Amino acid sequence: MPFLTRRRFLATAAALPVVRFAAAEENKPEWKSKLEAIRVQYKLPALGGAIVTSAGVQSVAVTGVRKIDSEVVATVDDLWHLGSNTKAMTSTLAGVAVEAGKIKWETSLEEVFRGERGLNRSPLRTATLTHFLSHWSGLPANPSWPEAARAGRDIVSQRAKALEMAIGWRNLPEPGEKHLYSNWGYVIAGHMLEKVMNLPWEEQMRRAIFTPLGITGAGFGGTGTPGEIDQPWPHGEDGKPMPENGAAVDNLPVLGPAGTVHMSLGDWAKFVAEHLAGANGRGKLLKAATYKRLHTATQEGEPYAFGWLDLERSWGGRVLSHNGSNTMNYSVAWLAPEKDFALLACTNQGSEDCRKALDDVVGMLIGEVT
Repeated sequence: MPFLTRRRFLATAAALPVVRFAAAEENKPEWKSKLEAIRVQYKLPALGGAIVTSAGVQSVAVTGVRKIDSEVVATVDDLWHLGSNTKAMTSTLAGVAVEAGKIKWETSLEEVFRGERGLNRSPLRTATLTHFLSHWSGLPANPSWPEAARAGRDIVSQRAKALEMAIGWRNLPEPGEKHLYSNWGYVIAGHMLEKVMNLPWEEQMRRAIFTPLGITGAGFGGTGTPGEIDQPWPHGEDGKPMPENGAAVDNLPVLGPAGTVHMSLGDWAKFVAEHLAGANGRGKLLKAATYKRLHTATQEGEPYAFGWLDLERSWGGRVLSHNGSNTMNYSVAWLAPEKDFALLACTNQGSEDCRKALDDVVGMLIGEVT
């Protein structure tokens, strides 16, 4: 089940002269009825939203059902597949490794995998960690992931196969020459971190990101117990429930660094709050200078930073955004560090209408904080 080859980002434009927040409420904010109206309009199974500051989640609501043909309601504690919003987490993990002195932003693939067969003949030999995390490596969106997955049960070995495939790819542009949104590039970046840290990417995420931030319910892959409606069930582009659910109903695990994380809105808010705080010199994980790098586009003319788009909006000044979909779920984050707030939205369906619905949710939430 492939990722979307190019993320489409929201373009909400609302005025935001003043920001004010009420105390956090448990699934009963005044705007929940508006969220439900959006869900009904787009005929989505479930829809969630949250308003976040650097202090954490301020208001959260979820409406609808976990599975379209059931009456099992979705809750604020449910787990949502975040798709490519994982990329900001992988980039943050890279920041941890850089600050630990294990790697540099400009460390090349050749420096990490010296002696790798065929690498001296590939343009990727000079591609850096920065190139991979900002989509300037020259790699296309996706290779044949099943081929990589066949390399063995060991997930690190599968990512090593993805690297081998990348090295053998013909007619690549030189790193930095062409911006290509690439899940493949993020997998290579994750594998670079696996090499220098001597730990699988998943374990690094747990130790360096989730645990320090108090994120307790995060995982990888699809959500729920197979056959049970105990978490939001995945729905296809046609709005129908997928035949199965569970961890395996997702893109293959080898894609982890590009987009397999799932967690609750509350846990996602903890990660987002860290980036809001970090942008203002109050982060727990990284120095202010590192957050500034993560939030800043690497080349003029292309707004992609490190797992975020670096944008300007009238309602938030300089803002960050990203979205994610595994074609069965959809999520989006907008951060306004200058105003110290962020907006999150998610649904357990993947379609163009879902993108529009989340656009409407973000617009509605902007109105709530004006």
